[in-house]
Amino acid sequence: QVQLVESGGGLVQAGGSLRLSCAASGRTFSSAAMAWFRQAPGKEREFVSAISWSGGATLYTDSVKGRFTISRDNARNTMYLQMNSLRPEDTAVYYCAARLGRLSGLTSEYRYWGQGTQVTVSS
Repeated sequence: QVQLVESGGGLVQAGGSLRLSCAASGRTFSSAAMAWFRQAPGKEREFVSAISWSGGATLYTDSVKGRFTISRDNARNTMYLQMNSLRPEDTAVYYCAARLGRLSGLTSEYRYWGQGTQVTVSS
């Protein structure tokens, strides 16, 4: 009962910023842990960040710590990923995901997925 739609991707120069949004539908959103994953060409999908249903707990992969910030606004059924100091290595399709459970960095534990939004960082 959760549908997710990502937006906010685009082309930026190295060092620039983007803010991704994930709009969710369904009453279960407020009880769901949510996460961002990304997938670059030729690579497997990897975990980026996750946030608990309350927003009180977050996880980040080491490569984005200090640069990316995850947040959510349950009143608007929206999750965000603020990405600063972007690097060419951040280039990927970014996917929003949700699960009815605790925080997780495992792709297999997320039941609901968006279609992805492209982020391209030029050098």
